[in-house]
Amino acid sequence: MREMNPIVHPVVGYLCYAGYTRIRHERQPQGVPTVVAVCAAALPDLIDQPLWLVGIRPVGRTFAHSLFGAILIVGVVGFLAHQRHRFDLAVAFAIGYGSHIAADIPWHVLAGDFHELGFLLWPITEMPPYSGVKVVGTIGGVEITTLWFEAVIFVFGVAVWWSDGRPGLDVVTRCRSNN
Repeated sequence: MREMNPIVHPVVGYLCYAGYTRIRHERQPQGVPTVVAVCAAALPDLIDQPLWLVGIRPVGRTFAHSLFGAILIVGVVGFLAHQRHRFDLAVAFAIGYGSHIAADIPWHVLAGDFHELGFLLWPITEMPPYSGVKVVGTIGGVEITTLWFEAVIFVFGVAVWWSDGRPGLDVVTRCRSNN
């Protein structure tokens, strides 16, 4: 079982990076940094999930979801980006990666499953097996689960990205045409 749908994390990463660029630079996100933020938002699952799927780890959120792993990974990427004088990419990566870790927290808090926050300090704390989709309330006899919130976030994020002129799509298109 998983917590947030993996496809929602890049959208959350985009929304966080778009918010940053609007506040810090008073403009919409653009080009390569946008792609970096979106990819970084997917990275923790791309590292941890395969380790779980092949049986190396008992759960799909350990090293890359831990604050210790996040600090190490963001630090290394930040150092490499600094060496290339691309502070903008370091910031985009940190925002995207951090958004993933932050987005995995609310579902446990809303459901009162605080023990499942063990991934934050792994390996010091244990990460119990996932309990699955969380029910956060009932409205008119209909259970409202975390999937409802994720669907709203996904649609909203795609709408914002589209409204922003689909930043980063040009970078991906150029890369595909060069191959």
